Amino acid sequence: MSARARALLGCGVVAGPVFVAAFVVQGAVREGYDPLRDPVSSLALGPAGWVQSAAFIVCGLLTMAFAAGLPAALRGARWGPLLIGIWGLSLIGAGVFVTDPVPGYPPGPPVEPGVSTASGRLHDLSAVVTLVTLPAACLVLARRFYGLGRRSWVVYSVVTALAFPAFWVLAGLGFAQDPALAGQAGLFQRAGIVVVWAWITLLAWTGDRWPQVGASRRPPGTPGRRRPGRGPS
Repeated sequence: MSARARALLGCGVVAGPVFVAAFVVQGAVREGYDPLRDPVSSLALGPAGWVQSAAFIVCGLLTMAFAAGLPAALRGARWGPLLIGIWGLSLIGAGVFVTDPVPGYPPGPPVEPGVSTASGRLHDLSAVVTLVTLPAACLVLARRFYGLGRRSWVVYSVVTALAFPAFWVLAGLGFAQDPALAGQAGLFQRAGIVVVWAWITLLAWTGDRWPQVGASRRPPGTPGRRRPGRGPS
């Protein structure tokens, strides 16, 4: 694997920890903000909101760089890296377009139900793209991992593909003020975020080992290559 490909994979290693550290630190110090209740995107509101917006954009760019290096690690895989790249692009969209206020944050007059801005709607659209593309990438790459003989990564990818939207649905119900879930909506969202970033980080961390795995394992039923000038033995 080239030094360029390793550097691109390294972008995937750092993106997740940077994003998680950004919302953990901000959530701990932001006045009036409750990490258990409020969305991560709400950290982009207010005078210091540029920090979370920058985290979305920078980590989105790092993810797109990682996606560009992933085909070198997974023997020319295309659809999985493409979906991860689109996921990174949706993070950039979430950073450029700031979300609307939610009940309880930022502090101030109550939010009117049903009122939204163009920026908020585009932010929500970016969130929908993240919800679709990352699980799809997990499932596409699960098939690739099966072909490489890495059953543990097959299971891990499928579990991630199911867990992320499950946490997102619970968070969405909480943000919609479901009485049973509203107080823990932020926790559910953060659990989903950590799940997907952990998958990306581990995939990037082990990326330089995949070519060796692919060279040593072939899908069941795949014949070996013959050497030129040699007949069957």
